[in-house]
Amino acid sequence: MQQVHAKKFLGQHFLTDLTVARRIAETITPPQPSLQGREKAIRVIEVGPGMGVLTQYLLKNPDIQLTAIEIDRESVAYLREWYPELDLVEGDFLKIDLNKMIPEGEFNVIGNYPYNISSQIFFKVLEYKDRIPVCSGMIQKEVAERIASKPGKKAYGILSVLLQAYYDIEYLFTVDEHVFNPPPKVKSAVIRMTRNKRRRLECDEALFKTVIKTAFNQRRKQMRNSLRSLVESQNGTEPVESSERLEWFLTRRPEQLSVEEFIELTTLIEQSHVGNQDIL
Repeated sequence: MQQVHAKKFLGQHFLTDLTVARRIAETITPPQPSLQGREKAIRVIEVGPGMGVLTQYLLKNPDIQLTAIEIDRESVAYLREWYPELDLVEGDFLKIDLNKMIPEGEFNVIGNYPYNISSQIFFKVLEYKDRIPVCSGMIQKEVAERIASKPGKKAYGILSVLLQAYYDIEYLFTVDEHVFNPPPKVKSAVIRMTRNKRRRLECDEALFKTVIKTAFNQRRKQMRNSLRSLVESQNGTEPVESSERLEWFLTRRPEQLSVEEFIELTTLIEQSHVGNQDIL
């Protein structure tokens, strides 16, 4: 029974296939490695529950302590009527301080994510990476392929490197357009991200992000061109002492580098600047 109207500006496409909904709900429930020691119930945040097609299965799981965040007032009213037991927060997931909402412990994140903000959602997950062991859900197939892509593939890019630096990515299954109301114009896919063992990068994290974003802005060119401003010394020339290893990196294209190689490249750029400061 359709009681909530899908809103284009919110990127809403309501899943109607209950089998798919149950399968998505199950992606968050298997036992996962703990980062800080887990309580008995798994804290789970559902992003954008809509009319609760996924919510109903999460609520049935006794091992889950569920909180849902919904920005659409019509959906909020519907959920409060049909799922009065649900811990529901009305608001924008991207703007909510999750540390204030859940002050202690870990929490997982799940959802049928709005396609128009899915990348922003994953960037927010990265901000809380030391508290989020698992993030799963459904997104546009193209974005899922990008996130899970390995070096050397056309889909490999900024999202791939930044997320794979901290999470192991699984592309679980593809979802066809006809199981939504209204049907999207693209296929969807379900992924799961599980926090890996890397607690911190062996380089400056802010510079790491800058290197990746700058490199992929000109992904078809050698990185000597895209990273010129980052490897130049303070007087506007290339580093006086550029190592052979750094030179090798600068002749590659960004899609050829693994996460570990981007970390090494960032360290080399950082060291070259320190060397230049000493020389200058």
